[in-house]
Amino acid sequence: MGATSGGLCYLGPHNAPFDELEEWVKKRLPDHLLVKDKAALEPYALELIGYIEGKLKDFTLPLDLHGTSFQQSVWKALMEIPYGETVTYSDIAESIQKPKSVRAVGTAIGANPILITVPCHRVIGKNGKLTGFRGGLEMKKQLLDLETQHKISK
Repeated sequence: MGATSGGLCYLGPHNAPFDELEEWVKKRLPDHLLVKDKAALEPYALELIGYIEGKLKDFTLPLDLHGTSFQQSVWKALMEIPYGETVTYSDIAESIQKPKSVRAVGTAIGANPILITVPCHRVIGKNGKLTGFRGGLEMKKQLLDLETQHKISK
């Protein structure tokens, strides 16, 4: 997990090595210094815990997304997918008014630096199957199952 003064900028899978974050910062934020600050990250961690426990469906803390304008448009579309629902890559391409850019949408989704909070796990293949996810397909399945379970129980 990483944040700037502007908000959460990176959230990787729970089992990712710390050097994954370091490499991301070097590539995306070369003028920034990576500092370990648990107190600064605590509000983001608490929201994430609330989500995992099924108590939180909408993240409220600020995000500081760094990407191209196309990536930003895709990530914005991801944040509009309702909790517990899924869409296809084609749906995202349509929503950003680039219906022929399905592959580019997939690439932008794969570059999403903030897992879960920018819910790329809610995008599935046109055939209804789970497709690529930086955290792995098992994690994607678990997140979708978690959301389905808590959507039904509420």
